[in-house]
Amino acid sequence: MRTVEKARPDAVRDIEGGTTTLGIEYGSTRIKAVLDDADDRPIAVGTFDWENSFEGGYWTYPQEQLVAGIQAAYAALKDDVKARYGVTLRRLGALGVSAMMHGYLPFDVEGRLLVPFRTWRNTTTTAAARELTELLRFHVPERWSISHLYQAVLDGEEHVARIASFTTLAGYAHRLLTGESCLSVGDASGMFPIDSTTRDYDRAMLDLVDARLAERGVSLRVEDLLPRVKVAGECAGHLTPEGARLLDPAGDLEPGCPLCPPEGDAGTGMIATNSVAPRTGNVSAGTSVFSMVVLERPLRDATSPLVDLVTTPVGDAVAMVHCNNCTSDINAWVGLLMEFAELMGVPVDAPEAFSRLFGVALAGDKDAGGLVSLPFVSGETVMGVQTGRPLLVREQAARLSLANFMRMNVMSAFGALAAGNEALRAEGVRIDKLYAHGGIFKTPGVAQGILAAALEAPVTVMDTAGEGGAWGQAVAASYMLNRGERETLAEFLSRRVFSGVGSSTVEPDAADVEGFRSYLARFKAANRAELTLEGRQG
Repeated sequence: MRTVEKARPDAVRDIEGGTTTLGIEYGSTRIKAVLDDADDRPIAVGTFDWENSFEGGYWTYPQEQLVAGIQAAYAALKDDVKARYGVTLRRLGALGVSAMMHGYLPFDVEGRLLVPFRTWRNTTTTAAARELTELLRFHVPERWSISHLYQAVLDGEEHVARIASFTTLAGYAHRLLTGESCLSVGDASGMFPIDSTTRDYDRAMLDLVDARLAERGVSLRVEDLLPRVKVAGECAGHLTPEGARLLDPAGDLEPGCPLCPPEGDAGTGMIATNSVAPRTGNVSAGTSVFSMVVLERPLRDATSPLVDLVTTPVGDAVAMVHCNNCTSDINAWVGLLMEFAELMGVPVDAPEAFSRLFGVALAGDKDAGGLVSLPFVSGETVMGVQTGRPLLVREQAARLSLANFMRMNVMSAFGALAAGNEALRAEGVRIDKLYAHGGIFKTPGVAQGILAAALEAPVTVMDTAGEGGAWGQAVAASYMLNRGERETLAEFLSRRVFSGVGSSTVEPDAADVEGFRSYLARFKAANRAELTLEGRQG
């Protein structure tokens, strides 16, 4: 087990000896820092909760919180180390930063942010994504960084003339700590298409975009603006004195430790689930949900709007089905039910509420009894939804019960994902192992079984599933430090990190599969109402 509580007793030796690795990840609702011992087991953790806001037409986080948040998470980690082991954290063996993929952070030549951070959640780039997809004959999603840049060009935004560089959130944090502008190939593949043979940006596509920009009177070379690409195992710079003081304003942290390439949450999810080899995959569920399947051959259709082509942290091609919405609507409904419980004089805490409500979902009808919800708090590209508004719809004869209501919510969390994965089954993509991680899987057997029915594949949840992306990035830092000569990332993970880790696998139940197929048909039909409300044709 890789829980903090069962970390090895000689962790103090690793802390004081500087043989630990630290992973920090900017999630959508929490910034988390995880410190691993020399055997890649978590020994301390620190967190900082935050929320995005919708301002000026964009989903964003304040720039000051991008720095204050990582400082708060690290400070909480230091406090945890002190409380558990009685020592002050001063030295690190290696460090890595990861974050939500995609989005848009453009800077001028002085390093000033030109517009507030535009996150992956924004779907304001439809025109740019469509034009780039047609130009490149390659599906360019709305949330990709190049879509945001090109949309700014199409909209004539004044800041375009002053752009000297642009990057992702992980790339921004990494630059603050090291002074280096680079990204892991996995995170870079959410900025601009990657050529998996060169493990770098696709040269021919760069030329096409530059030519299109020139046609529009914009004298930018995209390659000059993008971060350098690195692969897992490479050193991506060292913690500078300024970076150490930024991370730890108290001044205890020593500079000089190496950093692994800054990664996106998709890449850390692959590492945290040991799914970086061909024909393995994982599902990461949180505010958003996405599936990642490492391909053994190229897809026949590289333009499908349902599938994004990204890479593993070492540059192998991955088919990604990304959905903007997963647990936000469930969280809202559970919060409402908790309010009702408090009103009735029987308040419950959140963990118990989620556990009991998820458990009752197993008693619901396999198709949720005629209920259906569209949990689109934000736009959902897979379903053609640009803005998003949560809807709950029920047939006249629907069986409205708590069990069906909760089963509906869990099924809806995977509805868009199931619709997107139909394209992969049509391509004949084979999956030997599919791992799932995220808080939605904490109640045993509920979301895991429903996901198996949704994707019609066995789903495995490992004992490490709760560790998350911050732990995955700490492991990436360990790979940089401790890998054997010519040892691949997949070999390192299997040999060193996941050997002996327990897991549980749920095979898709035939009745659950039939029920989910029926539910998915209603989900798609209800989506026509969503599109109508947007003034678009369903």
